[in-house]
Amino acid sequence: MTAPAPVPRVLVIGLNPYKVPGPWDPRPVADAIEAGMATFARHGVGAQACLFGLDGSDDPEAMVAAALRAHPWECVVVGGGVRRAEDRPQLFERIINLVRRHAPDAAIAFNASPEETYAAAARWIDAAG
Repeated sequence: MTAPAPVPRVLVIGLNPYKVPGPWDPRPVADAIEAGMATFARHGVGAQACLFGLDGSDDPEAMVAAALRAHPWECVVVGGGVRRAEDRPQLFERIINLVRRHAPDAAIAFNASPEETYAAAARWIDAAG
């Protein structure tokens, strides 16, 4: 019998690499995100990803607000694609303000790469709890 998945405690907000316009291969980034999320499971920490596109098919603010309201989060990790987009600083500001509004008790963390997402959250949560 398989153990139930841990209750989500960490929300990871980022870009869906398959919905980011441009002439590039999204697969390596998608693989890195998947590997980063799998690290939470290996450590027994529940995590959920909220990945939105920039191709116009998603409403990032609505998606993030809904994800933030879904659980009481201990930590919210905001990915580099959201933070580092020089042409979209307002998106980053809106995401941070949504976190403050809908998850005021959650720590906010930033990862250096998708593979380091667990390490970013672990700085702020009791990973043993």
